[in-house]
Amino acid sequence: MNRPDAPLELALDSLETPALTKAQLADLLFEQIGLNKRESKEMVDAFFDLIAQRLAEGEDVKLSGFGNFQIRAKAPRPGRNPRTGELIPIQARRVVTFHASSKLKEQIQQELAVGKA
Repeated sequence: MNRPDAPLELALDSLETPALTKAQLADLLFEQIGLNKRESKEMVDAFFDLIAQRLAEGEDVKLSGFGNFQIRAKAPRPGRNPRTGELIPIQARRVVTFHASSKLKEQIQQELAVGKA
């Protein structure tokens, strides 16, 4: 178990797929933190539910050292059916955008440099 004042580092060596899933996050919390499986799943679900709730309410979500999720309003605009060429109006909508933090971008570049060496 990690010390409370030490940064949390989860070993991702055991991942079977290239995509990290909520179930895998829960398993990592179970294996490396010591939470039971139900608590691990509930914690991961609560985390993502809170992010989704805040975004649905129109609030931005900022995760220090990771990035920002922002809501952006897109105006209605004319679109085109690529198959038929027919003009189709695209309704106004809100979309979520993600902007990685400079810290995350640096970490990705370092991993890329290590992988090439």
